[in-house]
Amino acid sequence: MDPTKLRALLESVAGGESTVEHALAELRHLPFRDLGFAHVDHHRHLRNGFPEVVLGAGKTAQQIIDILRELVRGGGNLLATRVDPAKAEAVLAGVPGARYEAVARAIVVEQRPIEKVGRGLILVVCAGTSDLPVAEEAALTATLLGNEVEKIHDVGVAGLHRLLAHRERLERAAVLVVVAGMEGALPSVVAGLVGRPVIAVPTSVGYGASFGGIAALLGMLNSCAAGVTVVNIDNGFGAGYAAALINRRDQP
Repeated sequence: MDPTKLRALLESVAGGESTVEHALAELRHLPFRDLGFAHVDHHRHLRNGFPEVVLGAGKTAQQIIDILRELVRGGGNLLATRVDPAKAEAVLAGVPGARYEAVARAIVVEQRPIEKVGRGLILVVCAGTSDLPVAEEAALTATLLGNEVEKIHDVGVAGLHRLLAHRERLERAAVLVVVAGMEGALPSVVAGLVGRPVIAVPTSVGYGASFGGIAALLGMLNSCAAGVTVVNIDNGFGAGYAAALINRRDQP
């Protein structure tokens, strides 16, 4: 349940505008709802500040539809990641108000204006055009979580002057998400230029000895630049979420 909606409900009971029975009816699906194939977590928004996010990979279109329809009841903005175009077409037909972000491969249901809760800029830096799906997933996640997000694309180390041309924007960011495949060198370079948290995202882009992103992952884990934190291969969602938590105004 959305915290704003819950607060309004409790205030209406306290003010005598609503009955306890009505409040109980509204809260009957907390903390979760059993759909048989999934336990949909209606309590996550209250714990973490954002509703449960649906991983589309491995689920049927109908399962995604059923989960999103259940989550819609909470009133918050929703996100389903890793949804291929064929599934997305069915989901859009089955969930009113849903839209498909094709590059990020994500379904979004935006039920209320996004409240800005970030204290600074999150900058998503992408090494190559082939890394865009992962970078866009990170940017979309951070945006839905209430942050100002900017993006810089195609500035990998094969042409380092392209990155240096954006030095001012790099220094303005509060948190940086840096996405790269191949040897995964870009996060180290960025972390060496700025005194801000850098969340490194290895991608499975590459061939031969890249081993599906393992080479980039190991390169980032062994970064000699301080301040680099690494998420899993292709985990744009995890990087965007972590950046949003770091950037929240209510953090110490």
